[in-house]
Amino acid sequence: MSNILFPKQSGFYKGKVRDVYSIGENLLVMIASNRISAFDVILPRLIPFKGQVLNQIAALMLEKTKDICPNWLISCPAPQASIGYRCNPFKIEMVVRGNLVGHAWRTYASGKKVLCGITMPDGLKENDYFPQPIITPSTKAAEGHDEDISREEIIAQGLATASEWDQLETYALALFERGRTIAKERGLILADTKYEFGKIGDTIYLMDEIHTPDSSRYFYVDGFEERQQSGERQKQLSKEFVREWLIANNFMGKEGQTVPDMTDEWVNTISRRYIELYERVTGEKFEPSDIMEDETISKIESDINKLIMN
Repeated sequence: MSNILFPKQSGFYKGKVRDVYSIGENLLVMIASNRISAFDVILPRLIPFKGQVLNQIAALMLEKTKDICPNWLISCPAPQASIGYRCNPFKIEMVVRGNLVGHAWRTYASGKKVLCGITMPDGLKENDYFPQPIITPSTKAAEGHDEDISREEIIAQGLATASEWDQLETYALALFERGRTIAKERGLILADTKYEFGKIGDTIYLMDEIHTPDSSRYFYVDGFEERQQSGERQKQLSKEFVREWLIANNFMGKEGQTVPDMTDEWVNTISRRYIELYERVTGEKFEPSDIMEDETISKIESDINKLIMN
């Protein structure tokens, strides 16, 4: 997609998943690609319809949370594309955890009870609820691995002031609570997620995607407690199954490790899981639209021109 040149385009950045076009000084166009990453590594195969799933879930969730805090989104002129305000980003990710799962569980199971300066309670099992959601922030690395960081370190390193942190924390917890409410209505549990924020002037904005399978982990409500009591694995909708497959094939993004081969069957399985999560989270049937055609690009350009003129 980097060969596209939009009106007033002033820059281009290829992220792990998104292609980001700067428009003038104040706008961004984000195209959600079908690339997939895990352990901060872009995997070699594209996943059909993944970009559309991410973009459309994110747009829905940004609409449903805009009363909590301002967000960057202005319009979605195409299923894979969003246009929004350009923010000055905080170089941290606000990771909110309602359940002991994923990285937090791997840390806990290794015998470490402190994560990002937060002490996790004794006696928990994998996937158990925390007494209250916790925030375990990480640095937002331009390249390589994100790193765990504490509130105190964030303030000491100047990544956010104390007052900015307080606002980020308030927003993140309120967004997570809204996300859990939305998920519960769909028979799901939002176990953990991450949020990214930036500023325009003195105002903090929610950026990027929220509550998508790339940024979040969902469990099924039905049978959750029974599976916890019996020690069974939880049914979940997230990208974690891709990480688990990589770990089982001796890959965690570490130096010297090789990404295992991804067969066509496996790629199609991942695609189906993304579509399943879309339909479960939104309650809508997925309508595939996976090609950035000239007509689609024209719609994006039309929205850009309207915004430039205003």
